[in-house]
Amino acid sequence: MNRLRLLSAATLLAVAAQANASSFIVTTDSIVGALKATSDVTSDATSSLRDNKIVQAARDDAASFVASEGAIRGVKLESALDYIRQQAPQLQATDAQLAQAILVI
Repeated sequence: MNRLRLLSAATLLAVAAQANASSFIVTTDSIVGALKATSDVTSDATSSLRDNKIVQAARDDAASFVASEGAIRGVKLESALDYIRQQAPQLQATDAQLAQAILVI
């Protein structure tokens, strides 16, 4: 009788472990897929801005803007901010955040 209980317990543990492993794999795959999709979108957006001449030309103005805490606003920076907002109208960022982003890309 003890063997039967031990075998039943081992079988139940094996089934439960398999179910948990499958659930973990599905959950992990879902999370990784979502992160990859987000990363791809972000990468595409920054790649298009990184290669843009208007944004590249605004780097010095963006540095001045950030260093002066918004007191110095160059023409090239204004042009880049307008361009970015036209390209990504859903983007809710301040001028300071965009200027910092220009410095990063």
